[in-house]
Formats: sequence, C-alpha cells, structure tokens
Amino acid sequence: MRPVDLAREHGLSAQAIRNYDDAGILPPAERSDTGYRQYTRLHAHALRAFLALRAGHGHRPAMEIMRSVNRGDTESAYRLIDAAHVDLLAERGARAEVASALASLSTATPAPSGGPLSVGELAHRLGVHRATLRSWEAEGILRPGRDRATGYRTYGPDSVRDAEIARQLRRGGYPLTRIVRFLDSLRETGGTDELRAFLDAWQDRLTARSRHLLSGAAQLDAYLSLLGGAGPAASRR
Repeated sequence: MRPVDLAREHGLSAQAIRNYDDAGILPPAERSDTGYRQYTRLHAHALRAFLALRAGHGHRPAMEIMRSVNRGDTESAYRLIDAAHVDLLAERGARAEVASALASLSTATPAPSGGPLSVGELAHRLGVHRATLRSWEAEGILRPGRDRATGYRTYGPDSVRDAEIARQLRRGGYPLTRIVRFLDSLRETGGTDELRAFLDAWQDRLTARSRHLLSGAAQLDAYLSLLGGAGPAASRR
C-alpha cells in the first residue's frame, strides 16, 4: 500500500502517514526501488491502534505506547496504559468526592465555632494559601466582611460555605468564571441546576474516556497479535 492508501480509511493525508512513520508510530516500512514507502496490513493495524489509543490517552502518550511496542518494549507500553487507568480511577474518585461534598455544602455549612474566621483560619480550614482566597475574592467568588475595628477580612457561615464549594469545584477542574455563576445562582435562588449539569458533563467525559481506553486496548491487542506472528518477512507482505 502507498501512504495515500493507508490514509484513506481514516480521512488523513498522505503526509500525516509519513509523519507517523517518521515518529515511530508505525513499524519500519520497506522502500521501493524508486524510494517510495510501501505499507502492509501490519501498518494498517498499527495506524488503527494508534488512532484508537489517541482518543483515550491523548496524542503523546499514544505515540509513546506505539513507539514502545514497535521497538519490542511492551513492558513500557503496558506501564503507560496502566498509568492511564490509574489516573482515570483517581478522577472518578475525585468526581464522587466532589459530588458528595457539594450535595451537603450547597444547602448548608455549619457555622464556624467562635464567630467568623480570619483569612488565615479559613485558609487553614481549606488547606489553601491565603493568596488563593484573595484571588477568589477578586473574581467575586467570596464576599468577606470586614472587622470594624481592624479592617481585616472576616468570613462568616455563608462565606465559609462558598469557599468550601469553590475548593471542591476547583478540584473538579471547574473554571473560576463558572464557579462565580454557580454561586450567584445559589445565592439568588438556592438552585443547583448548574451543579447538576457540571457533574453530569464530568461523568459523561469519564464514561467517554473509559470507552475510548477500551477501544484503544482492543485495537492494540489486535496489533500485538498480528505483530507476534510477524517476523521481518511477514511485515513486508
């Protein structure tokens, strides 16, 4: 097969195939007497495996997996794949934690004992830097009061609740601008529609990535099976 023949199945350009070849994503290709690259079904399987892996792992990790396989270092490839599943499991745990925490925090947060908290006390409670709280204030996420005598910031129950919500949402990758919108909605109506949409979208991303990882694994397994029975002569057919 020519590069264009390999590319056609996936709507790619012939140059993209040559780039993948040069990057080590495809196994080494034979050259014709005139210098043109010649590809086989082994290369077609390699390309399918890479594109399927890329959907779940991202471009660079998928490239490293294929490079490892093509140089015979399957142990490194398996480690990269295992690491992706560990990361996905950790993200599932983070989403579950965020969902659980926000389910209670979005309705009420126990009032701080001993009165409003100072910026240092709230930062310690959340495990964040004071500068983080000040940046959240600048974005409109927090609306602290001021001590009349000292002018220092004070954080009552509502501000503590908002800070707890912001911390959990940031852990879930929620951008600051959307945290502001969510908190504004919560303050005005007590509604959690945006929160549910956020959690649903996050779950959809996790589900999609799980399916992509499965698809990538299936295509890689097919490639490995073919590669296992393909010696140098077989790869030229």
